[in-house]
Amino acid sequence: MKFRAKVQVWLRHGVADPEGHTVSEAINALGYPGVTDVRMGKIVSMTIVAESREAASHRVFEIATSLLSNPVLEDVIVELEEA
Repeated sequence: MKFRAKVQVWLRHGVADPEGHTVSEAINALGYPGVTDVRMGKIVSMTIVAESREAASHRVFEIATSLLSNPVLEDVIVELEEA
């Protein structure tokens, strides 16, 4: 079976996000007041072939935690749908 996976990688709450802070300051400097708590992350999209949804989900999660993220600092969210 073929699946489309979307992997979201976000810094864990409590971990400083200097990129998000810089973007937040720029948004306000451009005249959009009231924007706070900007967090920056990554989204990775991929197609995977696996025997089942469970196998695909497991494999994508392994890829995400071993290659796409730093599990100490970042959280991973995996979304999967049939392609």
